Amino acid sequence: MIDSGPHVMAQPSTLIIPVENQIRELDAKILLSCVAAERGYPVVLGSRGYIHQQITSLPRGVYLAKSMRSLSERMFSILRGLGHEIVGWDEEGVVRGPDPYYHERRLSPKALRMVSLLFAWGEDDARAVRACPGFPGIPIHITGNPRVDLLRSDVRAYFDPEVAALRERFGPFILVNTNFALVNHFVPKLGNGRPAPGEPPTGVQAEVLTRLRVLRSGLFRAFQQMIPAIAEALPDYAIVIRPHPVERAEPWEAAARDHKRVHVLQEGSVVPWLIAARVLVHNCCTTSVEASILGTPSVAYEPVRGDFPESTLPNSLSHRAADLEQLIRTLRAIMDGRLGALPEGERRHLRYHIASLEGPLASDRMVDVLEQAGYLGQCPAKPGALRYLRGWAGATLRSHQKRISSRRRNHRTSAEYHDHRFPDISTEMIRERIERFGNLLGRFRGLCVRQSSRHIFHIDRSAPGDRSAD
Repeated sequence: MIDSGPHVMAQPSTLIIPVENQIRELDAKILLSCVAAERGYPVVLGSRGYIHQQITSLPRGVYLAKSMRSLSERMFSILRGLGHEIVGWDEEGVVRGPDPYYHERRLSPKALRMVSLLFAWGEDDARAVRACPGFPGIPIHITGNPRVDLLRSDVRAYFDPEVAALRERFGPFILVNTNFALVNHFVPKLGNGRPAPGEPPTGVQAEVLTRLRVLRSGLFRAFQQMIPAIAEALPDYAIVIRPHPVERAEPWEAAARDHKRVHVLQEGSVVPWLIAARVLVHNCCTTSVEASILGTPSVAYEPVRGDFPESTLPNSLSHRAADLEQLIRTLRAIMDGRLGALPEGERRHLRYHIASLEGPLASDRMVDVLEQAGYLGQCPAKPGALRYLRGWAGATLRSHQKRISSRRRNHRTSAEYHDHRFPDISTEMIRERIERFGNLLGRFRGLCVRQSSRHIFHIDRSAPGDRSAD
């Protein structure tokens, strides 16, 4: 963390914000970028893979990590060698398994030791991280998350154009969000209960993955059988299936094949779909948490139950159906307007998991923390020559290896998989989204956007007289 004492320099740290899954993260990280740029931070926003490839050419600054897994250790070491500081949050910190599994799967003590501070979604997230064996005692700030900002009543109108278009396109519809990457992954070798290469399952993780695979396989089959059943039982309504961002669409397209009013789509952020839908159907999916904040009714379909204690939060925020008969009966009641979202009293526990549901935006709270840490006043210290050389060599070697692996089909770093998670987006599209946030919130005037390479954008305050941001 930067010393903001008497030797403060005028040059602020560049905030480097990588995006892995565009449809899940981009809008929220554009909002965070706007808040940071408004305060005076130069921001680099773009594809996580492309940012890593070009990290030696980016200004020294503060890198915002989305996870602290063992897979992060090599990149974190490179970042520190190049003189960057690392802050971050766990993108999966709200919906997760029990602590021992979560700690082994998502938190590396070695990676955590290279992080200067953490942001938490809520009290429960902060508690779970502090309980991790080997936790180094770094500061944890309970700020909420920019993804939650998009769900708040004072921000969700950002999605009004998409919501209106969806309602015009589908009328009243049922949204089915799937969560079966473990058994239906876009890159098959990353599914089937196997963790990513470099993360061999051990201890609790190995045991849990075996049990979880059995459970998710049973649910996967049940959801495929559910689609034609609800399509036939509720023929007057469209059904939209949104596979998880890293799932293959083909099994769902097969389930929908004989039903014209069933659509399989992976278009844009899930938020406008949740707002436009009459009801969400899921099982242990983060979208249930988002639907609860939005006030959209949800139903947890639970035809198969295992002895693995998955996160109880998503299903606890939903009506629950143990079989098709109960599911169809519940869906009819919701579509007819006889049943809504769970009462507020039954969703009160959500506040223990999610901060910033009201008051300052999570994005503002996060930038406040960065300012208190001294990052607005100066860049991180320039590393020594030997340390920098090691970082530069590590980054260069890693980039070379990633370029080779990007040509391999069905590889976790293949170009095909990258483009599935981060399709091309233009400077004009980024500017249009910033303008929408600005008009809604009465902020972010005079921000400049430029594209430095494919998938990488720079956002900052324009210089006096610079009309490129208008």
